Amino acid sequence: MRNKIFLLTALFLFYNLDLFSQCAMCKAVVESNLETGSQIGKGLNNGILYLMAVPYIAIFSFAIFWYFQNKKYKHS
Repeated sequence: MRNKIFLLTALFLFYNLDLFSQCAMCKAVVESNLETGSQIGKGLNNGILYLMAVPYIAIFSFAIFWYFQNKKYKHS
């Protein structure tokens, strides 16, 4: 069981896709800004991916906390 959890965790951590998580309007604005030489929209895609990752990090942190709390009570 422990090997399966480790393998699944490694798969999620190291599997990398080049994601483009912008809506059509955001993409159009960023492309027009970059064509005119403006650097305003350069980090928009990274910001969207960051906001998408925060809930997963929170859930993973809660799961680790729950696991160690459960482990502590079982040894008592």
